[in-house]
Amino acid sequence: MTSVHYVPASGALSALWLLLAFPAAGAAILLLSGKRSSAWGPLLACAMTGASFLYGVLCFFSLKGHPTAGRSQDLHLFSWIPVGGFKVDAGLLLDPLSATFVLLITGVGFLIHVYSLGYMEHDPRKKTFFAYLNLFIAAMLLLVLGDSYLALYVGWEGVGLASYLLIAFWFYKPEAATAAKKAFIANRVGDVGLSLAIMVMFAALGTTSFAGVFSSGVAGGTATAIGLLLLLGACGKSGQFPLQTWLPDAMEGPTPVSALIHAATMVTAGVYLIARSTPVYQASPDAQTVVTIIGAVTLVIGCLIGCAYDDIKKVLAYSTVSQIGYMFLAVGIPGAGAFAILHLLTHGFFKACMFLSAGSVMHGMSDQVDMRRYGALRKAMPWTFGCLTVGWLAILGIPPFAGFFSKDKIIEAAFAMGGTRGTVLGVVALLGAGITAFYVTRLWVMTFFGEKRWTEGQHPHESPWVMVIPMAILAAGSAVVGALLGPTHALQDWLDPVLGAEIVNREVNATVISICTVAVVLIGAAVAWFAYGTKPVPITPPVAVTPFTVAARKNLYFDALNESLLMRPGQYLTRFLVFIDNRGIDGAISALAAGIGGGSGRLRRLQTGFVRSYALSMFGGAVVVVVALLAVRLGQ
Repeated sequence: MTSVHYVPASGALSALWLLLAFPAAGAAILLLSGKRSSAWGPLLACAMTGASFLYGVLCFFSLKGHPTAGRSQDLHLFSWIPVGGFKVDAGLLLDPLSATFVLLITGVGFLIHVYSLGYMEHDPRKKTFFAYLNLFIAAMLLLVLGDSYLALYVGWEGVGLASYLLIAFWFYKPEAATAAKKAFIANRVGDVGLSLAIMVMFAALGTTSFAGVFSSGVAGGTATAIGLLLLLGACGKSGQFPLQTWLPDAMEGPTPVSALIHAATMVTAGVYLIARSTPVYQASPDAQTVVTIIGAVTLVIGCLIGCAYDDIKKVLAYSTVSQIGYMFLAVGIPGAGAFAILHLLTHGFFKACMFLSAGSVMHGMSDQVDMRRYGALRKAMPWTFGCLTVGWLAILGIPPFAGFFSKDKIIEAAFAMGGTRGTVLGVVALLGAGITAFYVTRLWVMTFFGEKRWTEGQHPHESPWVMVIPMAILAAGSAVVGALLGPTHALQDWLDPVLGAEIVNREVNATVISICTVAVVLIGAAVAWFAYGTKPVPITPPVAVTPFTVAARKNLYFDALNESLLMRPGQYLTRFLVFIDNRGIDGAISALAAGIGGGSGRLRRLQTGFVRSYALSMFGGAVVVVVALLAVRLGQ
């Protein structure tokens, strides 16, 4: 089990709470100030997120200046729940893992805030939108900085609330309202797993703090139970099998929300939870194996469904499902957690770049999302074309772009596991890379090449600079961040104290695997080019579609499966409980009340108000008493 050493925060790190305070204050000011902040509110939200990023950079370098043993700084805030012998302290933990997430959340989050200034410029509720963005950032920071599972859970639920508000921001659209409810319910299913895991920790270990749980020596069935319950929570938040169906529907929110949820923040929460719980999974190989299986299954599902959609945001959404699957696969391989975080970082750059570029295309095409209505846009939107092209090369993993240094490492780690399991996982990850190349190239070709298929009256144009500059910065990151962190092993060395050193069961030839991966990717991209770049793209779908396309556009029937297993039984249980409540509990109370009321009405008739009636009653009572006494006397 990974050793854990936490020391009290000092110096610049003694004010870690500022990381949360900046975006939380921005959200509070914007939500409580009314229309007075409509003009300057969005700028304040950007400034607060930027301030949090700058302070995060300061904290990162301050932490880096400490020796390895002192790079887990714990800041005690207050006693949260003191009840008898049970005490839960509220505190923040900054270590290599949380510091990495802080920089990603605030850095990419700030760029998305700036992009939103242009994208949401004409929305009458843009101030509220930016307030929700700040709330989301604050909740995500609490999630990764909390020093216990209970504190993490508070941020976890805060992220769920903020995502619901953002997905349903255009709530007057039925699709957006439905998607928000679906996301909220799917996340609640996962949250049950996380809450039960916390209960098991407290019951079995007497603590929920990271330091207490990791140093408790948890093992055996307890470790497996906790690991599987944590995995259920992670599947809900990160859109993994079998709870992945909410993630593509979340595209009904504004495009900056899609970039925020699918790139740097919400979907990475599950990866963070598994990575943070590395000591638990080290103690339970069975739970660790389930994590890799879930990741492999999810990446295949995301790849297959991504091939069938014509909606540009839906294709990117399913690519996120697939890429998070790669991260789960890596974080479940012993010693490969650093590769999962490396891919998480590179994915944060290239996927945010691709989502914002897709939003730029929509902005210039009057919110059109159907790629069949695009074509030949590279000349009308040169900056957007350049940025999306860099993101496309990065997600494909073409060297020297970012995805090459992260995805290849995951494929290599899968093969290095050895045995049948390693071979199967490695082949699945390799084929996933080829299918990813196919559907992402399809998106790129249908959008920027071929003939114009625009709707009559559309006039494509480049986005304003306030949108282009964040896209360009993310594109630059997509091009260089992998080369900066991958070959140098800088990130792996940084995270080893938290995630553990690399464990390789079988030596593999990394060069051969890289060549095979690039070859498979190029084949997938070539197939997409010949299918969509050399032939006219039909504007209307063919009369006959394959059974696979039908199944894929219905999410491989996972919506129906989840409805059958989760929603319908819940509805039937609710109806049964309502029946019991109405006919049983309420019925018994109503019958008692009716009986008392009826009896009282009948008794009330005896109260006539006439003295002669009362005298007759008294005389009758006296006669009854005398008769009774005589009967008793005669009986003796």
